[in-house]
Amino acid sequence: MKKHIPLILRIIVAAILIQTLRFKFTAASESVYIFETVGLEPFGRIGIGILELIAGVLILIPKTVWLGASLTIGVISGAIFLHLTKLGIDINNDGGLLFFTAVATFILSAIILYIHRKDIPYINK
Repeated sequence: MKKHIPLILRIIVAAILIQTLRFKFTAASESVYIFETVGLEPFGRIGIGILELIAGVLILIPKTVWLGASLTIGVISGAIFLHLTKLGIDINNDGGLLFFTAVATFILSAIILYIHRKDIPYINK
């Protein structure tokens, strides 16, 4: 079971990242509102979507797990920062769902990166 937990964590993070893409790439009103509020609409919305797609794919490929987790941490750090500074925790009465999903994704990605720390080139060689 121990060897399956890291894979399950990777699938969870990838699923979170990839399922949000439909909102970003279809210009859903919630997504447009968020990126307009932070002054990044439409290029930021599309660019972040592309980065999340790349991170979601990289985290599923065994040789690039560390890279996918690192990219996820970077992107989600930006999301958490914007929630805390410009957006607030509760967006459009979602009860903080987006914020807490971002925090959970950050934590899971940090755990994944820790598990795969020996795979990072030039760190443990």
